[in-house]
Amino acid sequence: MRNREVAELLYETADIMEFQQIEWKPRAYRRAAQNIENFGEDIEKVYEKKGKKGLTEIPGVGESIADHIAEYLKTGKVEKFEGLKGKAPSGTAELMEIRGLGAKKMKKLADKLEIKTMSDLKNAVKSHRIRRLSGFGVKSEENIARAIENYEKSHSRIPLGKALPLAEEIISGLKEELKNGTPGLDLSRIIYTGSLRRLKETIGDIDILAEAEEADAGKIMDAFVSLPEAGQVVSKGRTRSSVILKEGFAIDLRVVPPESYGAALQYFTGSKEHNIGLRNIALREGYKLSEYGLYSKNSGERIAGKSEEEIYRKLGLEYIAPELRENRGELKAAAKNELPELVDAGDLRGDLHMHTDYSEGAESLETMVEKAESMGYEYIAVTDHSRSQRIANGMDIETLKEQWKEIKSLSKRFRIKVLRGSEVEILKDGSLDYPDEILKELDVVVGAVHSGFAASEREMTGRIITALENKHLDILAHPSGRLLGKREAYAVNFGKVFEAAAENGKVMEINCQPSRLDLNDELIFRAKDYELKFCISTDSHSVSDLASMRYGLGQARRSWLEKEDIVNTYPYSRLKEVFKKLRD
Repeated sequence: MRNREVAELLYETADIMEFQQIEWKPRAYRRAAQNIENFGEDIEKVYEKKGKKGLTEIPGVGESIADHIAEYLKTGKVEKFEGLKGKAPSGTAELMEIRGLGAKKMKKLADKLEIKTMSDLKNAVKSHRIRRLSGFGVKSEENIARAIENYEKSHSRIPLGKALPLAEEIISGLKEELKNGTPGLDLSRIIYTGSLRRLKETIGDIDILAEAEEADAGKIMDAFVSLPEAGQVVSKGRTRSSVILKEGFAIDLRVVPPESYGAALQYFTGSKEHNIGLRNIALREGYKLSEYGLYSKNSGERIAGKSEEEIYRKLGLEYIAPELRENRGELKAAAKNELPELVDAGDLRGDLHMHTDYSEGAESLETMVEKAESMGYEYIAVTDHSRSQRIANGMDIETLKEQWKEIKSLSKRFRIKVLRGSEVEILKDGSLDYPDEILKELDVVVGAVHSGFAASEREMTGRIITALENKHLDILAHPSGRLLGKREAYAVNFGKVFEAAAENGKVMEINCQPSRLDLNDELIFRAKDYELKFCISTDSHSVSDLASMRYGLGQARRSWLEKEDIVNTYPYSRLKEVFKKLRD
């Protein structure tokens, strides 16, 4: 379905017209765009059946706009609109979203200060050039600065670890609101979609999809825009509404009928590239696929739409898990019944990286063990920082041995197996932070780099490879060293690192901390080519962090990993054998 696509085209054209001070047309284009966005039928299908006349039956769409829509549906562009774009600065559409910065002000800023992009606007604010312009002043400049800040808040990427709980909170709040205000209204089929459902490491806007009959859609929209978390209502329609939360994130809600829920869920989950591939398969099979369902191209009969599973099945494909829908070969694999059996939360038997108050953790060793056991784990590794990490209260050898004694004592009281481990610093020369006589006494040695991030690629690669050649090292923790949004990965040749890890049988960590998610999915794919094994570990510093396992699991699933690829899915006896083999 191309309703949203056409609506976005009209919105953008309205912005450009307004910038060019065309008086009444922008309002008409925006009204048409809004009605198309909320229109209950596929606009492309309407045009195929009724031609331009069918388009003009949509409220707000007159003869001229209908001509433009028809041209776009046939050719993918509108010549008149292309001409308008050529006469306006490239950043016009983005600048038009700055609150309080109307077309006349934008025109003046472009003409007098050559402000054509968001970057130009920010620089002008920073250098106080706007306040010196006639008709603006200090107050106007300050308002523009605040508007830019709000815009960037609402358009910035959200880390998965923030977006997922936030979406779940909104869904839970919406269910509760409707339960109290509209008894009997069933909202059991409601879920976040888009890149969030595909568990990408960062998210743009949060999109939520709900199933309900048309008569109930309005009640759901009323409850949504009234949620306490909603700071600004951007739009409210019959089947779609959009708000900006008080903390600055944009969130959309769509409501679709039961017969279209599966089709809409598949469509809005994406990715765009996956959907294009799936749509092409549908066309080859004699169908048309849209967010409303799968239809016979000849008869127009709806073939499927209630669930995603039936859509994939009707197209001769295995069901494809959301995390795989990135156009990375999943459609071909599904056609051959060759999709991986993805690792699942229930497969995980333990956590091999966590901290206690022996170093920089917030909880006692006993508290962490007790919580892990309550989660049903078979084993954990306690891996507090080694001695050189003074900033993280790294343990000297005597303190480490005291911890071993406590582990032995706790092992008599708890069912769970507690492995003696350490997150050992990989020093600048590649040696490990404890002597061999200590390292060999540890059940698990997790090697990590926490310093010297500015080293050259040659230096860092050599440092890590030297550590990987040490027989006492078992796992390479957060291998790229990045912190999402704060620190780029250090320079390192991953081809050489993965080759050295494979030659020495080392395990690559998928760190679940939302600020890390390291290895990311692209590097996991590369590491798989070397037939490496992985562990999914939380790097927990408190009991609440143990729940972050799902974020690393998401990256593993996005990378096509199966249970056999992950060592912490193995029973305790087999895991011990893996590490024993590494030391031989």
